[in-house]
Amino acid sequence: MDIDIGIKKADRAKIATGLSHLLADTYTLYLKTHYFHWNVTGPMFNTLHLMFETQYTELALAVDLVAERIRALGHFAPGSYSEYAKLSSIKEADGVPKAEEMIRQLVEGHEAVVRTARSIFPATEKATDEASADLLTQRIQLHEKTAWMLRSLLEA
Repeated sequence: MDIDIGIKKADRAKIATGLSHLLADTYTLYLKTHYFHWNVTGPMFNTLHLMFETQYTELALAVDLVAERIRALGHFAPGSYSEYAKLSSIKEADGVPKAEEMIRQLVEGHEAVVRTARSIFPATEKATDEASADLLTQRIQLHEKTAWMLRSLLEA
């Protein structure tokens, strides 16, 4: 059945492509955060272990929201590691870094998600896709706040 939600097919495709990049970034950041949760050591172990758990739990929920928005726009959501590797702007962790480096990488990851989300706004505005714009706004707010909180752990 054709989709008639007031957004042109080409606009839906462009937004879904952007959201696929956002989904890949979010999933990659989820995986990295979960990995760091399992492997963090050092004097900040308890704090970081719990903080990373809160963050990866939120990211797991976000992945579903982004994927469902892609589906609502009439496109299939990517869902394999190989697709995410092609679409994501976030690099996987190489080995098990020290706690401070984990924090740095997660700050960079959250900032990357923000940049990806921001890059989709022109397409949502052109198409008057308020639902996607609202999702992007919420994601930006959360990732900027999380990056700030993580960054504060690195201050001397």
